[in-house]
Amino acid sequence: MNKDIAYPPPQYHLTLAAMSPHAVRHIRRLVRTYAAMWEMPHIAEVAELAVSELLSNVIRHVPDRSCTVLLIAEQGRLRVEVGDNWAALPARRAAGPWEESGRGLAMVDLITDAWGVDRTPARPGKRVWFELKA
Repeated sequence: MNKDIAYPPPQYHLTLAAMSPHAVRHIRRLVRTYAAMWEMPHIAEVAELAVSELLSNVIRHVPDRSCTVLLIAEQGRLRVEVGDNWAALPARRAAGPWEESGRGLAMVDLITDAWGVDRTPARPGKRVWFELKA
């Protein structure tokens, strides 16, 4: 076996034709599994919570609910990207005390080391991402 090749590879990519609430649970498990395999089990819970919020935004705001999920382990950190083909950018907002939604991005901001939104080149859409230091 070649010792220069990392196992598992430091990336995992998933394309979903239509995100569903049921699929969120499975993707959380994938995040936990890969975090453990990449020797980052101590950040798995936070990563699961943050990816749940990003996927919930796809379900709520992207008309066709299609998305991609990319996990990247490099330089002592985990980066998770959720991409979609909807041009509208997410906006952090202040939810009122009685509102049932509207706190997701504020929570992602609080629990992750960094997060942001990048427009996808050459087509409508965006990638919402976060990073956690291992």
